[in-house]
Amino acid sequence: MRLAILSDIHANLAALEAVLAEIDGDEFDEIWCLGDVVGYGAEPDACAQLVSERASLCLVGNHDLAVLGALDISSFSPAAAEAVRWTREVATPETLEFLERLEPADISHEVALYHASPRDPVWEYVLWPDQAAECIRMQDARVSLVGHSHVALFFALPEDGASAGGPEARGAQAGAGTRLELDRGRWLINPGSVGQPRDGDPRAAWLELDTDAWAATYRRVEYEIDRAAEAIAATDLPEHLARRLYVGQ
Repeated sequence: MRLAILSDIHANLAALEAVLAEIDGDEFDEIWCLGDVVGYGAEPDACAQLVSERASLCLVGNHDLAVLGALDISSFSPAAAEAVRWTREVATPETLEFLERLEPADISHEVALYHASPRDPVWEYVLWPDQAAECIRMQDARVSLVGHSHVALFFALPEDGASAGGPEARGAQAGAGTRLELDRGRWLINPGSVGQPRDGDPRAAWLELDTDAWAATYRRVEYEIDRAAEAIAATDLPEHLARRLYVGQ
């Protein structure tokens, strides 16, 4: 199966539309989304509608849960908490109903999906090799996908390193065009963020995954950042949420 993997859209319609346009120019069997459809950005309803129409599978992220009131925002940054409160005020009942139907993990496929990590699907940021190794050892499938950190990266263990006390995972950030051969070993892969990248590349990030060939390719797409920033500026959202889009941080 040839899959387009999206994550952390964060109500950035311009970025989502650019990614979907690139996907539509190729042949994919399904689109999967790893959560955080809303939060930070200014167009939650349009993004939720597009994801509900286009994605065969979607997880719920921590920002989605916070908007639903299912998660305490006391640990959120001030800007993130303000964006949650703003989204609660403007989101339509249809957007909230869509988010309420979602779960933070899906282990029903040959690739396991978690919004954040295999051991904490809602909160954990997987960024370091030793931490990734612990997650890989407890994940439900040989290959897993996670979002949440907004960083395009991957970690891998050899099959014989999956036991407790085994080696540290090897891993790296992944630039555009990075190709992973997944036919051997155990993997934890983050496609990066569609709507708010934090790896220094402001382009929208997504992942092409082929489960027949067991290969993955990281993709980046230019999008109209001015349009996304202007949409934020036209609301009561914190101004720096617009500025950060230009630097990918």
